[in-house]
Amino acid sequence: MNRREEQNSEIFLRPRFSIMCERKATEVMHTLLSNLKENKKDFKTRISDNHIFIDIPEKETHFWSPQLHFEVVEDEGKTKIKGLFGPKPQVWTLFMFVHFFVATAFIGFTIMFYVKNKFGESVVFPLVMLVVLPIIWFLLYFLGQFGKQTGKNQMDDLKNFMKDILENIN
Repeated sequence: MNRREEQNSEIFLRPRFSIMCERKATEVMHTLLSNLKENKKDFKTRISDNHIFIDIPEKETHFWSPQLHFEVVEDEGKTKIKGLFGPKPQVWTLFMFVHFFVATAFIGFTIMFYVKNKFGESVVFPLVMLVVLPIIWFLLYFLGQFGKQTGKNQMDDLKNFMKDILENIN
């Protein structure tokens, strides 16, 4: 088997992988689609062009349920399969929105603290917010880690299902 796989460390909230193989992308995609039909199990799959999305079965889904997305890309006669495990896009978007809001609020309260301090006004409220906002950042981080732990068994199921699908791509 002439296949090379790369993975990130366990620290990431959205682990990625990539697999290189010697076959053309159309052949790999055809093999993947036939393997998906054979190994369907209860996973929900969606296919769009060279993208494959695999979700946890509906009856087992919860807020922290992961999703597997991989893309088949042709690269100089070889094929690269790029994969991403992570939360559903809605959860990820919500987390990014909250992070952006907290970062923007932090900048705003820093400016408010500076202006109020220069004018000799009370700086209690902006100072309190400059302490509270980093605490919220830490809480978001730990909430993300909690979510990752909650969905770990389902991520393992997705990974095993993916290995079944990718077993004979070379």
